Amino acid sequence: MARLELDDLTKVFTDDDGGEVVAVEEVSIDIADGEFLVLVGPSGCGKSTTLRMIAGLETVSDGRIRLGDRVIDDKKPQDRDIAMVFQSYALYPHMTVRGNMSFGLEESTEMPDDEIRTLVDDTAGMLGIAELLERTPTELSGGQRQRVALGRAIVREPEVFLMDEPLSNLDAKLRSEMRTELQRLQEDLDTTTVYVTHDQTEAMTMGDRIAILNDGRLQQVATPLEAYHQPANRFVAGFIGEPSMNFFDVEVQGDQLVHAPAGDTSAGEFSYPISADTRESLQATSRATLGIRPEDIEIVGAAESGRDFDTTVDVVEPMGDENNLYLGFSADSERTFVATVGGMRRVEEGQPAVARVPESAIHLFDADTGGALQNRTLRDAAATEPEL
Repeated sequence: MARLELDDLTKVFTDDDGGEVVAVEEVSIDIADGEFLVLVGPSGCGKSTTLRMIAGLETVSDGRIRLGDRVIDDKKPQDRDIAMVFQSYALYPHMTVRGNMSFGLEESTEMPDDEIRTLVDDTAGMLGIAELLERTPTELSGGQRQRVALGRAIVREPEVFLMDEPLSNLDAKLRSEMRTELQRLQEDLDTTTVYVTHDQTEAMTMGDRIAILNDGRLQQVATPLEAYHQPANRFVAGFIGEPSMNFFDVEVQGDQLVHAPAGDTSAGEFSYPISADTRESLQATSRATLGIRPEDIEIVGAAESGRDFDTTVDVVEPMGDENNLYLGFSADSERTFVATVGGMRRVEEGQPAVARVPESAIHLFDADTGGALQNRTLRDAAATEPEL
C-alpha cells in the first residue's frame, strides 16, 4: 500500500488535422494510503484518461505521478505495482477462471506454483467464486465475470487498484449488490483504490472522497457530503444529486434577489428577500444564480412570508418512498422546478401548491464564473435530521 500523488497531470492528444486536444489539464490529487477515491464526471470529462495515465496505458504530456516515494510516470505498466480492473472484464476466453487469475503471477513473478494455487484459492473463496475455478468465462454470468476480474487484480497484491467503470455492464440490482461488495472488499484489503464512474450514485455511496471532473479540469475534491452540501461551483452542484439542484438566474437589488432569466424578455417570476448575512456574501455581485435542492423545498398549506410562492403542480413523478413534484409559477408556465415530498403525500397534477424556499438552505453562485458565493453549511444540513 502507498500514497498516490497526481501533480499537475496533463494529457494532450493530436487530432487528425494536427491540432492539439487537451483531454486532461493540470489535475492534482493527493490520494492517501488505503483511501478509496472515486473519479466522477460526465462522458468525455477525462476521468478514464486520467486512470489510464496512472496505469501507464497513456503517456503523460506534463506533470508527475508519484507512488510512495517513487516517480512512476516514466515506468512501464508492469513496473508500477498497480492492478487494473477494466469495464469489459478483459478475461481470456480460452482459459479457466483459475487460469485467468493465476496468469499474471505466472508471467511476472517467480512465485512457486503451489503458492500461486493457494493464493488463487484463498482469493476465490473471499469472492465467493471457489466453485467456478474450473469454468471458462463463457460459462459465467456478468456478475461472476466481474468477480473473476477483481480476483485477477487482487492476487497480485498491488499497491494500488484502478477500476474503470467495472459495474457498468451489470443490471441495476446486481450493480447495487456489487457496490456493497466492493466497499467491503476494499475495506478488508485496505488497498489504495482509484475508481472511475459516470454514475453519481456509485460516487456518493462508495468513495471516501470524490474528485469531480468536467472538460478535463478538476472541479472539486471532497467527501461525498461536502460535495453535495458545499459544492465548489455550479457545475458540481448540478452534477451531484438526483433530482438535480434547481437554479434560478437572479439580479441583486438591495435586500432582494429578483428573478431575471438570462435571455428571457418576460418579467421575472419572483422576488426573494435575503438577510444581511446573505447580502454580505454576495459582496459587489449584481447578478447571481440561486440554487435550492428539491428536498429542501417545503410544500406548505399557505403563504406566510416572502419566501413562500404560489405554484401549480405540472407533473408528479412517484418514486415509492417519495414524490418528485414539477412545479410552475403559473398553470401555463413552460419553466418548472422540482420539489421532493414524502411518498405517502397525495398530490395531483394541476393542483395549486405553496412552495417554501428556506434561506438557510439556498446556495448562491457567481453568474459569470459559476463559483460558489454561499452554500448551506453541513451544520445547517445536520440540524434538519433527527439524531440516531
